[in-house]
Amino acid sequence: MPAVVECVPNFSEGRRKEVVDRIVYSIQSVPGIKILDVEMDPDHNRSVVTFTGNRENVQEGAFRGARAASELIDLNKHKGQHPRMGALDVLPFIPISGVTVEDCVQIANKVGARIAKELKIPVYLYESAARRPERTNLENVRRGEFEGLREAVLSDETRYPDYGPRMLHPTAGAVAVGARMPLIAFNVNLKSSDVKIAKEIAKKIRASSGGLPKVKALGFALEARGMVQVSMNLTDYTVTPISEVFEAIVREAKERNVEIAESEIIGLIPLDAVCDLAAKFLKISRFGSSQVLERRIWG
Repeated sequence: MPAVVECVPNFSEGRRKEVVDRIVYSIQSVPGIKILDVEMDPDHNRSVVTFTGNRENVQEGAFRGARAASELIDLNKHKGQHPRMGALDVLPFIPISGVTVEDCVQIANKVGARIAKELKIPVYLYESAARRPERTNLENVRRGEFEGLREAVLSDETRYPDYGPRMLHPTAGAVAVGARMPLIAFNVNLKSSDVKIAKEIAKKIRASSGGLPKVKALGFALEARGMVQVSMNLTDYTVTPISEVFEAIVREAKERNVEIAESEIIGLIPLDAVCDLAAKFLKISRFGSSQVLERRIWG
């Protein structure tokens, strides 16, 4: 089985397509890299790129993306709904085939050390690569965002990076580099302009507030679309599937007399998660991805 590693960097730019195109070009300039998806969100002012490679070329692609972002994005001029602390904000490595999470932890350390050394950008290791238990959760790493971390890192030793200088890069900030299993970025948009409702629902369903396990959620205003959004990361869809999350949001929205406008998948989604949705909402018994025609044809 060939080694395949997925990398899903999040960049703090979702409005200037020419900038995102240049970053993507820098990544795919590495032989063997395959770009799977590029998502731009102007409200969040954030882009998510998904690409794959082997152990070696995925590291080079990630580094070139980090370098391009540091040259093209100035966080002092960045405004958006999504929390961020870096031009390249997060850089996770995910095992797909022939590699383990532990392999991805090693890759995260190698790339993180190189970013710190060559680009002078401080690096925080998170999720499975975290060296401190509190940094397992990205929210703790990114607390205060670019502006707050810029001050905290100068005097608070608990905020010192794992690699690199004990000060943020003046324009590129810092980057969180990690290793994790596949997650699903799932957003539900509500027919309301009241961001308080989205924040209330997000707090109700997220794991950190006693809600659904393996669910991270925040509430945002989508001013350009006149709606509000419950923005989520489902860190283990086998524990809490999308269907359960969606139904919970429908219930919470109904209690507040708000309708669902639409939902969004950001980036890619595992086939098994799609099959779970089909089984749940179509009430198909004993249905799994082995019954998908294309999977049986191409393996």
